[in-house]
Amino acid sequence: MRSPKKRKNYKIFIVEDNTLYANVLKKQLSQNESYLVKVFETGRDCIANLKENPDVITLDYTLPDMNGAEILERILKELPKVHVIIISGQNDINTAVGLLKNGAYDYIMKGADTRERLVNIIKNIHESDQLREENLYLRNVIKKKYDFKNLIKGNSREIEHVFELMSKAVQTNISVSISGDTGTGKELVAKGIHYNSSRNNKPFVAINLSAIPEGLIESELFGHEKGAFTGADFKKIGKFELANKGTLFLDEIADLDINIQTKLLRVIQERELTRVGGTETIPIDVRIITATHKKLSTLVADGMFRQDLYYRLLGLPIDLPPLRERGNDIILLAKYFVNNFCKENKMEPKDISESSKSMLLSYPFPGNVRELKAMMELACVMTNDNVIEPEHLSMNIKDNVQNLLAKEKTLEKYNEEIIFHFLNNYNNNVRLVASKLNIGKSTIYRMLQKQPN
Repeated sequence: MRSPKKRKNYKIFIVEDNTLYANVLKKQLSQNESYLVKVFETGRDCIANLKENPDVITLDYTLPDMNGAEILERILKELPKVHVIIISGQNDINTAVGLLKNGAYDYIMKGADTRERLVNIIKNIHESDQLREENLYLRNVIKKKYDFKNLIKGNSREIEHVFELMSKAVQTNISVSISGDTGTGKELVAKGIHYNSSRNNKPFVAINLSAIPEGLIESELFGHEKGAFTGADFKKIGKFELANKGTLFLDEIADLDINIQTKLLRVIQERELTRVGGTETIPIDVRIITATHKKLSTLVADGMFRQDLYYRLLGLPIDLPPLRERGNDIILLAKYFVNNFCKENKMEPKDISESSKSMLLSYPFPGNVRELKAMMELACVMTNDNVIEPEHLSMNIKDNVQNLLAKEKTLEKYNEEIIFHFLNNYNNNVRLVASKLNIGKSTIYRMLQKQPN
């Protein structure tokens, strides 16, 4: 969708039986290059040409062939959104009120300043229509940009489940708690929920709580008054106020100091806050979305996170899977990042070799999607031709092994992961995988039978 440009065909119909007056008005309005002005001497001529879809109609109330009220009714029946300005020689309040109630945009009396008033009214209507078109364009751009499948690339079962939960989240103002490893896209999920919700035309405000010094957190969240503390040389509006009527995304909520947790709980419960150093109580209406890569329930059990705040924030939980558990999404994302990087840098399109795909599928990606993006962009730079080969992929094999062994699992579980890895690499060819691993086909079939459908 292209950005809306200033229209050169903003159509204005002048319905006026005084030819001299109509032509003077047409000449004055036509000075604006955006206006396309047409004159009609009768109501019937105007109605016959409504298929041209005018934006504004100036209508002389007293025409030789039709009553002004009748013409207005006929116009609005065919074009309910057109702006009709009635011009009348009658100083009749009841008539004016009746016409306005029936859909006329404005009613002005003929006089010395009629032309000037009419030009200003049309100018205001035009500017208002332009603003409405721009807002509609921006809404559509945002809607397309933050469509779940545009925002988060993938079609694995795990990601489809995330989409389902996001769809449920946008239907209400329930709090949402997002968990997942670093680099899995928690803020993207938060933005997707906000921009597809009823709050989408209000602010989305994000704050990373782990990046703010402990002494400044309260001021960042709730704001402060001038002179509240040393260095407070001006009044500061906090993130809660900035996000009013919209969404506040509290990233790394697990790192919030226990003392600030108490104040945050009060603000959420009471739906009001007081700036640091202030006395005024400020009502707020904010949707809270939180995110963390830590196990918040464990912190609650250890006394590091308030249980009452935990349940206030929990709402609808969304757990983002690590990239290594998303199967072929890895290849889909790799291609997406390569295509984008080549396009942005005016490079020839590049393919990913089959051996490179196998390497990508076998790598655990401790940095998740963020690491994959950086890896593929570097590969585009390192290759001398249009194919990305394994030597162009920057992987730390030592880290690969360490990540494989990072979690203690049973030997059976390790065997399952190895078998599934080979099945994924060889398109579920059981015979070939059995040969590669030197195991019986029945071993693979038994393992597959254990898996949930």
